[in-house]
Amino acid sequence: MSIVENKKAYHDYFVEEKFEAGVALEGWEVKAIRAGRAQLKEAYVVVKSGEIVLLGAHITPLATASTHIKPDPTRTRKLLMHRLEINRLIGKVQRAGYTLTPLNLHFNKGRIKLEIGLARGKKQYDKRETEKLRDWTREKQRLLRNRSGANRASRSG
Repeated sequence: MSIVENKKAYHDYFVEEKFEAGVALEGWEVKAIRAGRAQLKEAYVVVKSGEIVLLGAHITPLATASTHIKPDPTRTRKLLMHRLEINRLIGKVQRAGYTLTPLNLHFNKGRIKLEIGLARGKKQYDKRETEKLRDWTREKQRLLRNRSGANRASRSG
């Protein structure tokens, strides 16, 4: 079950592989995410000293958040993955020119997980091509719907 989607990731990147990572969160963050108060629009994933971290994800604290801590909505959050997976991702990002992008935040067996995409950036003409393809698919579906509706009307009349 997805909590938050990053639709912009599919617009700006060609996602070639997907990985699931745990997120090191504080208590107030879990509560806020369960309430749906998270955003991945400006977020990105980077490699820092052999670890993978999530930057720029905005989690708005609830009004009932803890009184003895000061919640930081955009703090850096460590992502939890197996060492071999991390090393493989680091290798691809450094050598092959890939980028890591957060795709969605979801629950897996009661735990909050982040789906990461190993992606290549789209050029402007790629974005236009994707949009044309999407528009044509919609147009095709609309024409087929209208055509099948017209056939039913002529048969019954």
